[in-house]
Amino acid sequence: MPSSWNHCWPLERVLFALAGTVTLLSALLAATLSPWFLLLTVFVGINQWLYVTVGACPASLVLQRLFGVTTCRRPVAER
Repeated sequence: MPSSWNHCWPLERVLFALAGTVTLLSALLAATLSPWFLLLTVFVGINQWLYVTVGACPASLVLQRLFGVTTCRRPVAER
């Protein structure tokens, strides 16, 4: 492993893992209990589009404010 390896996951990686987990759980619940659980997948998709277009979604705000998860985006001056 490189010496610059960071033990903390950036916000984008946490959001991707959270979205994947909730989507898989939604599919499992829809297949076993009720197709209404597919609405959970719709909710995940809407939140992903919110993050892409606006730069924030409810999950990202909670992760940043309560858990201190930071983004991997660099400030514009560094680019």
